[in-house]
Amino acid sequence: MKLAHWQADLHQIKQLRLFNQVALDNLDQLLKEFRAYDLEASEVLLSPFNRNQHLYLVIRGRLRVYLGSLDNQAVSTLEVGDCAGEISFIDNEHPSAYVVAEQPSTVLRLHRESLLELFRQSPQMMQNLLELLCDRVRKGNRQILDSEQNANVDTLTNCFNRRWLEHVFERESTRCALNEQPLSLLMLDVDHFKAYNDRHGHLPGDYALCLVAHTLRNQLRPKDSLVRFGGEEFVILLPELAASDARAIGERLRKSLEQITSFYSPVGVLPGVTISLGLAEMQTADSLQGLIARADAALYQAKQQGRNCLCG
Repeated sequence: MKLAHWQADLHQIKQLRLFNQVALDNLDQLLKEFRAYDLEASEVLLSPFNRNQHLYLVIRGRLRVYLGSLDNQAVSTLEVGDCAGEISFIDNEHPSAYVVAEQPSTVLRLHRESLLELFRQSPQMMQNLLELLCDRVRKGNRQILDSEQNANVDTLTNCFNRRWLEHVFERESTRCALNEQPLSLLMLDVDHFKAYNDRHGHLPGDYALCLVAHTLRNQLRPKDSLVRFGGEEFVILLPELAASDARAIGERLRKSLEQITSFYSPVGVLPGVTISLGLAEMQTADSLQGLIARADAALYQAKQQGRNCLCG
């Protein structure tokens, strides 16, 4: 990073969020506290290993933000007008992320020793800085939420995955046991799915799996959990339902797919699919593995009986 030859354009600078609504006569004085620096492409501006005492404002180019390691995918991009290092600038701690120049860039740098002086000169600028800080925290919370949701959801079908099944089973089995309520589990498999893929292709096969997920999901209660267990296998956790009620639901789901003889997809009209299902009701001290094993055995029986049926 090297000192840049930079001439401030007050009217242009005033458009940046950090200086929003700051009076022009104050702005010229405020900018004297900043220094401009040029960054080369791939130059590291901030690192978790180095304490940061500066606030950076991007005025040219683009920066990338990386969490954990520079080998990971960038989690966000900082464009002209965005700030970097505002959290560590305020608390004088190490940054929580790497910030790297994606291309040749220019930043305005402010040392934290100027913070109190800026409070005195421009309360509006400090208000803007606090708003930027709040925005950063909110974005971080959304990223945490998105990453947590992505970790629990199958990207193809938008169903929950095995990780979520383990979590929700622990919660629902405990709740149902305490309330002396039953809990049932359906395990289902798309019939002759390998032959479907061989005949129509893997992309149509993916659309068929999405059809199954969409059709089943629309008929379940909010408290039920539809999980893509793997490949063409799905699991449905049905809290507060005994085997008799779960069997009726399973039959309804089976018939709903049986009635879809063809469906429209981005690759044209495709034939529908049927499913086979196995049912198991939770017994005292049942583990998830034990419940799945009994449902899987019932599913195997359904396949032996010719498929497109429910056993258990």
